[in-house]
Amino acid sequence: MAIPRGGSRLITVDGTVYRWAVRAKPTYDQGLNWAPLTFAVELADTPGQVLSVQTGSPRLDNWLGLPGTPVTPLTVEQSIRAALAAGWQPDRSNGFFKLTLDA
Repeated sequence: MAIPRGGSRLITVDGTVYRWAVRAKPTYDQGLNWAPLTFAVELADTPGQVLSVQTGSPRLDNWLGLPGTPVTPLTVEQSIRAALAAGWQPDRSNGFFKLTLDA
């Protein structure tokens, strides 16, 4: 499953270009802070295995007004490096690779 181009951003890590995105609107669970903020990453030109990153923070637009932490390019870069070290193979076409970040 590829990340839509609209609303996504590009980032280059170690010479490889990736596309990343945060869901436009919170899910019901994210809105009520039952689930944390997540974002997805994949290769920009030849999408393969999608990296799904679960942060330890609420979404900034949660419905309870709880403070959250934005996803920055540095967060995405660090997540990509951590996922690659943990075995993520972005050129493989076999579903998702999940990475959980500490709060």
